[in-house]
Amino acid sequence: MQISVLLYPQFSNHCLANTVEPLRAANDLSGTRLFEWQVLSRSGAPETSSSGLNLTMDAALRDATGDMLILQPSYGFRDFATPADRAGLRAADRRFGTLAGFDTGAWLLADAGLLDGHTATVHWEELEDFAEAFPEVTARRARFLWDQNRLTCAGASAAFDAMADLIERVAGPALRLEVSLLFVAPDVAAEPEAPTAGTRTTARLLGIMQDTVETPLTMAALAAQVGMSPRSLDRLVKRDLGSSPAQVYARLRLLRARKLVRETQLSIAEIAIRTGYQDASAFTRAFRLTFGHAPRALRQHR
Repeated sequence: MQISVLLYPQFSNHCLANTVEPLRAANDLSGTRLFEWQVLSRSGAPETSSSGLNLTMDAALRDATGDMLILQPSYGFRDFATPADRAGLRAADRRFGTLAGFDTGAWLLADAGLLDGHTATVHWEELEDFAEAFPEVTARRARFLWDQNRLTCAGASAAFDAMADLIERVAGPALRLEVSLLFVAPDVAAEPEAPTAGTRTTARLLGIMQDTVETPLTMAALAAQVGMSPRSLDRLVKRDLGSSPAQVYARLRLLRARKLVRETQLSIAEIAIRTGYQDASAFTRAFRLTFGHAPRALRQHR
């Protein structure tokens, strides 16, 4: 999938990183070139981020084509709602399969008439003005929204969620989960958080899961560890990682198993025990179902 990211003066480094790093991780973890990306500016000239990072562009907007164009303005985005910019975006609509507006990008898409009849979101600080300025667009408060061939998201952090969802659409939920786990750092030393603590609670949960890979806990016991009901925990983890707690736990155990297969001389039976499987045959079946090959096959090709 070919993705172009259109950067504007004062663009957000955070938003850019949350867009391209999940794609890089998806390629690395899958061992396949699922995504290719480039950065654009309106003229092709370098742009400077809000924190002073100078970035050389790959191309000008007028010369780019592909599967998805992601607009990433940040501060001063209204300065780019000009007749020339509108024309450039309308022309780009004919060259790209999907148009996306991250952070305040939805404003520029709407200004060009490219969100008329669509449901969209924008940075939360601009949502009220956005709804008033563009009555042809159904404005909704959300982290990100798909509507046909339009994708909008509400800010730099939400860009990661949007790209994780894209990865799932392209390559399935297992890769989305693995990418998400790579970027959510376990924090077992943190104080217990309230159920509304969101990603920090998920991070604590991941730490507990990783510490109990050899002797897995029940879902009820995991929920109790973070002070939540099993149902609330299920909703939280599905929101943060796109999978149920049980699926996340199983994936963590099998990722640990794959590491042991690759990096140690332990027997398959011993690895099964170290990752919570009492039956080596059940472990091998789960490993093959997840990774597409048996543990011994992976070891033979190290």
